Amino acid sequence: MNTYKELIKKYNVAAPRYTSYPTVPFWDTDQWDENQWIEKIKITHQESRAKGISLYIHLPFCESLCTYCGCNTRITKNHKVELPYIFDVIKEWNLYKQHLGNDIIIGDIHLGGGTPTFFAPENLKLLITSILLGVNLSEDAEFSFEAHPANTTEEHLETLYSLGFRRLSLGIQDFDPLVQFIINRKQSEEDISRVMDQARRIGYTSINFDLIYGLPKQSLATIGNTVEKVIALKPDRISFYSYAHVPWLKPGQRHYSEKDLPKDEEKLQLYELGKRMIIQAGYEDIGMDHFALPDDALFEASKNGSLHRNFMGYTDRFSPLMIGLGVSSISDSWNAFAQNVKSVDEYRNLIEENKLPLLKGHIHTSDDLVWRTHILNIMCTGRTTWNKESPLFVNLREELLPLNDNGLITLGENEIVVTEIGKSFLRNICMVFDRRLAVKQSDTHVFSNAI
Repeated sequence: MNTYKELIKKYNVAAPRYTSYPTVPFWDTDQWDENQWIEKIKITHQESRAKGISLYIHLPFCESLCTYCGCNTRITKNHKVELPYIFDVIKEWNLYKQHLGNDIIIGDIHLGGGTPTFFAPENLKLLITSILLGVNLSEDAEFSFEAHPANTTEEHLETLYSLGFRRLSLGIQDFDPLVQFIINRKQSEEDISRVMDQARRIGYTSINFDLIYGLPKQSLATIGNTVEKVIALKPDRISFYSYAHVPWLKPGQRHYSEKDLPKDEEKLQLYELGKRMIIQAGYEDIGMDHFALPDDALFEASKNGSLHRNFMGYTDRFSPLMIGLGVSSISDSWNAFAQNVKSVDEYRNLIEENKLPLLKGHIHTSDDLVWRTHILNIMCTGRTTWNKESPLFVNLREELLPLNDNGLITLGENEIVVTEIGKSFLRNICMVFDRRLAVKQSDTHVFSNAI
């Protein structure tokens, strides 16, 4: 059995985060076209109408660049961009409605970005009321949005609450002034406390904090101080993400050098300290990166088997049809994926031509759906079972033996259970089930390291 330090060295390799399967770099884009995608969403919508559609709306604008960020953003201080973009998103949704028909049920809406609170409250109200025009809501519909503490006003919170939003996620990342300076994340403890107090008073029922470990200049002392302050504010959920250093994809990350980043074992020590403090404060470990209080719906979903993972991370509900609106958004019909173009200008041009602003996609094979199910099982329940008579799994047990020998899983004849140590290596475990990765290893930088 290897020591923990040896495991880190062995398994700290480039690995997907598995918010989808197949992962985007391994989509069969040549086998996909818009007509196929439209047929797939129609089928899924017909078969799962009662579950409702999940809508993700990407609002890409930010006033300044957070240099750690891997999201698709457009930096501007010109707020005249708001209304034209909102009208484009509404047009895109209307194009989808033409294909989906009249009896549309919305199960949940999530506003992501970018910075959704870059937009003025009245413009967000215009967006949501237009999206909901002529559709129905499921009985348990839930709306959520991401917010920057520094520019989220009480009017933002009140307006979105009046539209049905009950969940928000605050991008905290780190409280330390030096870390905030080097990643260009400007927000004060007063901003965060103010937004929390206002949201609680207004009636928001679930508040998430996003934290990142592995950022430049972080140390055990800074992480400990950050988590201590987070615990004192007591959000309902905490997402504790590993920093993904991909400067070849995000040039903003070149504003600091490799020597500024905590490495390998040091980085995992940051995670272990933060995780230990979070759990000792009464939060439950949901899965990779996510923690929740025992009375939160995410923890309840992890216990009753309804936990799901998609392009937005972990969620307490599964909608077979997820439509992404806005630049770079990804849609999922369970049997296919589609991604929008990434440029605001290209997006606008396609919308003006009354075309869905699609860039690429993937149609799942029957094998894809099998492997996708197993990867989701591992991510959401920490276990999976397969039919050992199937030719798909002929060599699987042999491939899993090293993980068993290293203590990351307990391996049965046709099942695995992730061990406590293995929870820190979920991405590595899923890689064994990733047949597209095994067949088509990339010779270029694609993924961040697993640790």
